[in-house]
Amino acid sequence: MHQEDQALRADIYALLAALLRDAPNAELLELLRTLETDPQQQNDLQLGWQMLQMAAQRATPEQLADEYLPLFIGIGQGEVTPFASWYLTGSIMEAPLIELRRDLKLLGFERTEEHKEPEDHIAALCEVMSLLIQQGASEERQATFFHRHLAPWAEALCKDVQQAGSAVFYQAVATLALAFFQHEKITLKQKPEEPQAVKLFSPAH
Repeated sequence: MHQEDQALRADIYALLAALLRDAPNAELLELLRTLETDPQQQNDLQLGWQMLQMAAQRATPEQLADEYLPLFIGIGQGEVTPFASWYLTGSIMEAPLIELRRDLKLLGFERTEEHKEPEDHIAALCEVMSLLIQQGASEERQATFFHRHLAPWAEALCKDVQQAGSAVFYQAVATLALAFFQHEKITLKQKPEEPQAVKLFSPAH
């Protein structure tokens, strides 16, 4: 896989981590508004970027904070519960989290004090993928982590967010994330020398 493709994947994972951990601030929202998308390319990823850009243009940080809270946190529990354990077992803090913590320890990652949620939060997993790519982890190691800890449930989460009654901006986030995770399933099964045929996005200059 080309270095440019790797850097782009790391950036997308980092963006998804930021958007799924908390509502975007004014700076991130402005970045999303100025993304350059390619209208000539009609694929799910491009549709996701276009939807996200349009959603960002119509939103304010205050509106998104009000949307994020009932969607992901709620009173006791949000409309969507963004943890691997919940999707895989129906409860939080279960076996998938224990397995994840073991793998994170082997990889040299640990939760920082500023992040209070369990490590199997979707944002934390996206952040780990971004860091693995940035640190030059082999494609095999990336694939192992992705298929163990994201692939079994992340698409179901995205589909739930798309259908959630409190989601407006986050419907666009979920559409992009779903397309990206589906693309990753293919990417992480390809041989390193195979080229990436899909252009994802280009930041505005």
